[in-house]
Amino acid sequence: MLCVILLSGSCRVPKDVTYFQGIDDLSRQQWEAAKQTYHTAICADDMLTINVSSWDPSVVAPFNPPAYGYYPQGEKDMNMGVQNLYSYLVDREGNINFPVLGQVHLAGLTVHEANRKLQDMIVKYAPDALVNVQIVNFKVGIFGEVVRTNMYTIPNSRISILDLIAMAGDLTINANRKNILLIRDNEGQKEHVRLDITDPNIMSSPFYYLKQNDMVYVEPNRAKIRNANYSSAQQYTLTIVSTIMTGVNVISTIILAITSQAKK
Repeated sequence: MLCVILLSGSCRVPKDVTYFQGIDDLSRQQWEAAKQTYHTAICADDMLTINVSSWDPSVVAPFNPPAYGYYPQGEKDMNMGVQNLYSYLVDREGNINFPVLGQVHLAGLTVHEANRKLQDMIVKYAPDALVNVQIVNFKVGIFGEVVRTNMYTIPNSRISILDLIAMAGDLTINANRKNILLIRDNEGQKEHVRLDITDPNIMSSPFYYLKQNDMVYVEPNRAKIRNANYSSAQQYTLTIVSTIMTGVNVISTIILAITSQAKK
């Protein structure tokens, strides 16, 4: 009976660790639902770099504060200096203070929409101006049952839950892949959702793509939780008992084999 229980338990393990179960059976409608259009919206506390270019750099110079240089801690070599573009902080009201233009509201706009808005305002001074806005502090975090717990900076502001798991070195074998917690700050209000990455329909979830400051927690599976309930002494005792039972089982098998041979 014990062997049957162990075998049945081992058969269930792959279903707990395999991603995208049933993906080959998805319908055309399900695949269409997975084709999401993703846009990052600018929000309060974002840090933006804004570069304004033109055929005549002198015309747009007032819109481009000079880049600043700094040295990484402990580095004195001039060649090790790092140069950064000036950045703008989006305040709690969703505004930035931009040269010449003054206060500009950008919160809620996508990066593309912010480019268009600033360009429409700047062409009054520089008709051929082009604007490039980037979010430079787009960060997401992951912790729990992953190989590398960390906060990750995303340079292109586009990352899915699967991308983040890959950056973290994948989930451990003890991870609960069916109940991953995503915590999101939505305009000051915290919200959360549970994600199942064993289900291929996750790709059509509105939470498939992550937003700034999202936190992902991968909880342990039941096996690890059960093991955590035992103290070291209890685990040692359990190991001894298991070893004794294995020995008794082997001895019983040998005795039965000898008895059977003697009867012949």
